[in-house]
Amino acid sequence: MKYILPMFGAIGATALFAFSATGIMAGAVERPSHQQTFRQLELFADVLSRVRNEYVEEVEDTQLIDEALNGMLHALDPHSSYMNADDFREMQSGSRGEYGGLGMEVTMENDLVKVVTPMDDTPAFRAGIKAGDFLTAIDGESILGMTLNDAVEQMRGEAGKPITVTVVREGEDEPLEITMVREIITQRIVRHRIEDGMGYIRISGFNETTGESLEDAIKALKKEMGGKIPGLVVDLRNNPGGLLDQSVRVSSVFLDGGEVVSTRSRDPKDTQRYNAKGGELLAGVPVVVIINGASASAAEIVAGALQDRQRALIIGMTSFGKGSVQSVIPLNGGRDGALRLTTARYYTPAGRSIQGTGVDPDIFVSYAPDDGKERKRFGEKDLPNALDIVDEDANAETADIVIDYPPEGWENKDDWQMKKAIEFLKSPNFNTLLMASAP
Repeated sequence: MKYILPMFGAIGATALFAFSATGIMAGAVERPSHQQTFRQLELFADVLSRVRNEYVEEVEDTQLIDEALNGMLHALDPHSSYMNADDFREMQSGSRGEYGGLGMEVTMENDLVKVVTPMDDTPAFRAGIKAGDFLTAIDGESILGMTLNDAVEQMRGEAGKPITVTVVREGEDEPLEITMVREIITQRIVRHRIEDGMGYIRISGFNETTGESLEDAIKALKKEMGGKIPGLVVDLRNNPGGLLDQSVRVSSVFLDGGEVVSTRSRDPKDTQRYNAKGGELLAGVPVVVIINGASASAAEIVAGALQDRQRALIIGMTSFGKGSVQSVIPLNGGRDGALRLTTARYYTPAGRSIQGTGVDPDIFVSYAPDDGKERKRFGEKDLPNALDIVDEDANAETADIVIDYPPEGWENKDDWQMKKAIEFLKSPNFNTLLMASAP
């Protein structure tokens, strides 16, 4: 199965035990002979035996081997990993959009679990968990130094069971203790409403239901707006991505055939092109897409395709820059878990790889007012062992970028980016802006 996996969630575990660095580096520089490989495997078995017998505390072989596999894979790039059978089943249920938990996307930053965004209408959202919060303990037990996989597993669990998380939040003098009750999280990936006379659709992820949910939302909007949508805002902010096929299906809603994305593997013969289906649902409807620094992978595919095809005006801030494809390879039919392996880079219809660089919006619009401070953009290229940027000149930051900031005193809850998106849709110069956005 092909995934453009989310950049967030239980994918960033730090290896506790790894194969010999010497062996890894030797393989990177010069392919070892079979004799060298067997010698390294003997070394691994020797280390495993010594840890099992002599480590200060008793450890499980399965834990050591799981972490050894992850150590090898994380040395390749941030998104390749090994999932044991339990993790594989959990990943499958997550891609179907349902699991028991709290409902928030998390990542790892400086060995701390950081909230990327709470999902709409979930225990985390209702309890007031905010993007940027750091989680330091669960039910009074510290999770500092814990792998992201393990922290996520502790937060998930049986619906109806309470959980208390300790939150460190910028601006608060003391940590916050926030108690929630786990629920079956049926992710409502697509939401819609009418905003100032225009249609608005938020897509918060790309799971197995996204494409169908988007089509349903468009039909509902048309009905609510008397049969015609005069303009549409597509909100991809804080969307960590998901399934490749769903990014193609979503793009097909706005495109009448033609290329959406291509994937290029190590062997040039393995290049694949993915095309939109004919018969777009919104022919002639002006579209504005909003992205930000947490829009990643599948969200970037959609934004990049609609930008290259001049089908939508892209506004906001530069996206995350995750331009790689992961294939999930079940091992022994899934009984031994699965390998999540980076197998390709993806390219937009104009041939752009945005690995490490992201999608630049056509018009830069900031969510927050300009406070005069220089903010470092954190993206894919800042992750340990990130894949190289294919074209260092592509999407390079330039000094003359003009950013539209909210006016002084603007309340962020009023959403300046949304306000500007509506303004662009209503502008008589919309088509001129769209034509000027050609890559």
